[in-house]
Amino acid sequence: MRELLENTKTNGFASFVGYLILITSILSIFAFHSPFSLNITKTLEQINSINHPQKDKNGKCDLFKGKWVEDYSKGPLYTNATCTTIPTSKDCFLHGRNDKEFLYWRWKPHKCELPRFELDTFFQIMRDKRLAFIGDSVGRNQMESLLCILSQEEAPIDVYKDAKDQSRTWFFPRNNFTLMVLWTRFLVKGVEREGGVYDLHLDQVDEKWGYNVSQGLVDYAIVSSAQWYFRKNYLFEGGKLIGCLYCNEANLTQFKVSFAIGKAFQTTLSYINGCKNCKGMLTLVRTISPTHFENGTWNTGGHCERSKPYNKENMLISSKNNDEWEVRDIQIEEIERAKKEGYWKGQRKFQALDITKVMLLRPDGHPGSHWRDKKKKGFNDCVHWCMPGPIDVWNDLFLALLS
Repeated sequence: MRELLENTKTNGFASFVGYLILITSILSIFAFHSPFSLNITKTLEQINSINHPQKDKNGKCDLFKGKWVEDYSKGPLYTNATCTTIPTSKDCFLHGRNDKEFLYWRWKPHKCELPRFELDTFFQIMRDKRLAFIGDSVGRNQMESLLCILSQEEAPIDVYKDAKDQSRTWFFPRNNFTLMVLWTRFLVKGVEREGGVYDLHLDQVDEKWGYNVSQGLVDYAIVSSAQWYFRKNYLFEGGKLIGCLYCNEANLTQFKVSFAIGKAFQTTLSYINGCKNCKGMLTLVRTISPTHFENGTWNTGGHCERSKPYNKENMLISSKNNDEWEVRDIQIEEIERAKKEGYWKGQRKFQALDITKVMLLRPDGHPGSHWRDKKKKGFNDCVHWCMPGPIDVWNDLFLALLS
């Protein structure tokens, strides 16, 4: 201000600046006593209160590169006693899991700290907004974790569920926040044949979720799909059969899972980029959640009975994990493609919720045999995640990206 006064003196405008300062002072006094100033102050306080990831001294922070560290200082954000919406199949303690050590590990990025989920921060960001999880039962698994976390602050209203209880909508009236699952196996159109085999039209989105997005009914979306591709399916483009997955038919090209998923995500993200009512919508692609079957697969007696995270010395990588990592790389490529496409088309925003490596280290977090009554025989669940459990960190990472 001193330099400005000196410059104005030399230019002969000192008196003008004096009047300007006087007027500004009067306006400042008025604003201080105005009710509008309270809103401005409150907004600034809210922005400053958001807990950002603490960067290291080099100013670099990759939330998804790190390790799990044992930490008994804080327990889970909810329990099966404080959250009434935990699905029975994810309530591992209900079905006889006795060890609780797997709850006391936190994800530590190499060069920063990941903040613990803060309810106030989340609702500040999401007030008057709609968040949709677009994907299969693993995507719903994350929504169920978030629902339990949020219910510690406000009891949600169960607004809608479809006939198969796959797509769901919950509403938080105090914050005018809507939480949805738009359930889809493949993201793209899938027509079922007999025996759980599907014809996948890789260039057409599944209209179940496409309609809601196209109507501008979603402000934030977490998009995911993977495990339904690891089985026999037939692939179509332009209405024509181009090949298959796991079919071993002589006259058909057998493609890798990563090819099919890459095409599906390209179609999905291009659809969002081309959506006229999606300006301002933030889309996060949640990368593939790895499985941890040992000594078999889901239908051949495979199990997951470990009680601690992997470290570098004892890490077991299956051939399927290698395929899953390849899928993760393809998903990241499609996110980058969508970012470039969105840059030219408008205000589309894309981010990666890159949980693959984070969860590859957690073979101890699955229900395994603890998802059903012990008297009932069946397969072990090494795909989904116990609640509470390691899956809760997905929402820590989600909020950190939003912040």
